[in-house]
Amino acid sequence: MQTQENIIEVSGLTKRYRRSKGGKGFLGLFRRETEIIEGLTDCSFSVNRGEIVGLLGPNGAGKSTTVKLLTGILTADSGDCRVFGLTPWLERRKAAAHLGAVFGQRMQLWWDVPILDSFRLLRDIYAVPEGKWKRRLDELTDALELQNLLQTPIRQMSLGQRMRAELCGSLLHEPELLFLDEPTIGLDAVSKLRLRDFLKRENADRGTTILLTTHDMSDMLALCPRVLVLGRGRLLYDGALDALLRRYDTLHTLRCIFDRETTLSGLPASVRVQREDEAWTLTFAPAEIPVGEVLEKILSSGKVRELTLKEQDSDELVARMYGDMKLA
Repeated sequence: MQTQENIIEVSGLTKRYRRSKGGKGFLGLFRRETEIIEGLTDCSFSVNRGEIVGLLGPNGAGKSTTVKLLTGILTADSGDCRVFGLTPWLERRKAAAHLGAVFGQRMQLWWDVPILDSFRLLRDIYAVPEGKWKRRLDELTDALELQNLLQTPIRQMSLGQRMRAELCGSLLHEPELLFLDEPTIGLDAVSKLRLRDFLKRENADRGTTILLTTHDMSDMLALCPRVLVLGRGRLLYDGALDALLRRYDTLHTLRCIFDRETTLSGLPASVRVQREDEAWTLTFAPAEIPVGEVLEKILSSGKVRELTLKEQDSDELVARMYGDMKLA
């Protein structure tokens, strides 16, 4: 359902923060100094309707600043930002009608009331017609498995249930653009898979554009063909996730468990091998030795009961980019 229509257009976007430092006078009470921190510097990119785009980078890279500017929570110091043709911080109410957002563990639903009451209040805030709201509520509660929780307050729910309820609330007014900031943080594996599957369906069936901010590379690999990588407030990369991994994912880690006691042998010296209880961990550079060759050696050593590839670490990946760009 993707088209080439740009629904987000950012050009030269810059945001600075001013932070007070201790002064040089008696007990630091006089001549206080101000420090300028670059939250985002000369950032430019666009997002097409129907895309799922990941926003990567370590803490302090500028990810949250970018999302807050795009949603109108912050005002830019310079540059241009258009979301559906609107400047978010100047036309917040108009922009909000197109947007939905889930910000990690920061709840938008009311803590002590049944979530159905929160959903009704959101219906009134967004002026959604009753019939349309009811159809959408039934659709979302069924997809997110919330039917039996509508009379339950948020405070009585598990973290996974809360996240599903928050997502339901953010989508009730059928936004065309959804911002997700660490949506799977703290969730168990089953809840993560359920949430990812729902987001894929929402994107495929409705063409909902999704901008996802996360440190979890498994989320990125499952959902985002394209990523924007930020570092120190600057856009370092805008392109395909697989191309980024081919360039900077210089080490692979395989963990394997055999059905019976065995000895791994015949591996090149460049493969680092560690043993902990019954599990073997192999770390190697795919540029030096192909993955297939390592797998062949593992499989020839005995019957494998379990074989897993370690998830990518986004902080390590960005650190390699820093070194490549002489930013480290």
